[in-house]
Amino acid sequence: MSQLPKQPTEGPVPTSADVARLAGVSRATVSYVLNDSTTVRISESTRRRVRAAATELGYVPHAAARSLRAGHSRTVLLPTVDLPAGPLHQHFLCELESGLRGLDYTVVQYGSTGLGADEAALAWAELRPVAVVAPGTIALTPQGISTLRRSGARAVVTLGPRPVAGAHALVMDQREIGGRAVGHLLAGGRRRIGVIMPEDQGLAPYAEPRLSGARHAVRNHVALVEPLPLRYEEDSAARLAARWRALRLDAVFAYDDAHAMLLMRALQDAGVDVPGETAVIGADDLVLGRLLRPRLSTVRTEAATAQPLADLVDRLVRQPGGAPEYHDLLRAEVVHRESS
Repeated sequence: MSQLPKQPTEGPVPTSADVARLAGVSRATVSYVLNDSTTVRISESTRRRVRAAATELGYVPHAAARSLRAGHSRTVLLPTVDLPAGPLHQHFLCELESGLRGLDYTVVQYGSTGLGADEAALAWAELRPVAVVAPGTIALTPQGISTLRRSGARAVVTLGPRPVAGAHALVMDQREIGGRAVGHLLAGGRRRIGVIMPEDQGLAPYAEPRLSGARHAVRNHVALVEPLPLRYEEDSAARLAARWRALRLDAVFAYDDAHAMLLMRALQDAGVDVPGETAVIGADDLVLGRLLRPRLSTVRTEAATAQPLADLVDRLVRQPGGAPEYHDLLRAEVVHRESS
């Protein structure tokens, strides 16, 4: 009877001691090099030799062991929710993740859809993160923040349109976007301005402050701001466009470029001239908006801090216990094109 060939067996998991032997250095030197430590002077040739040995052996640092040596976790939790992420948030998260990994943190994204605020805090605490950067759409409570801190979180940071009491806050104040957009329309002589309010409830924490900023912009003008609910569907846009002339509006801030493009196409199909009868402006400065005719005016946004975002989180981890910090990240400017 024939026998099946023997299957290759996996070898032992390489350790830092194996890397040290292959590189001809001490285990401490391996630790200093692979953790990018600057507290000890190590020649560049030695660093290259250690990294080459680690690559050859397929050595992977053990996050739990590293946490034991540090006396705390090195995990930063980035909870996620099932919401449309704008380009600014995507850029923010990519920059933050890259920077934190460069500082030797383990970055973990955690799905939090369907969890209430305190439920989410309990679920996050189970992972024993050293820091949590929570989306503003999950309204953390004092109890949730306390739970995270008792579990070892040295920094609880919220990212969203408004701060949360008791936590550090990276605030992207959406009122500035609405204010900039409507200020631009006012400067162009428009006085009856619609503001699109997406019917996706997940966008309400962003849409409502944008409406508030729009209303603030007209406070010293004889002008009207009219909220206009809109579902992100062609039929919804067509129904709004069909009654546009009855609304007697001469401009619209359409929440973002995606909604602006949807509505502008529907207005044009209904025979409404853009920008002759109605000026249109969005937000986010999407490339597609520049390909439309007329080209779409927009509010371009960027996140700006005095120091890199990862460095900011790292400092809060290394210096826990201080008063909650507030950092306003949002910078906004109007890009004027043909649609307005």
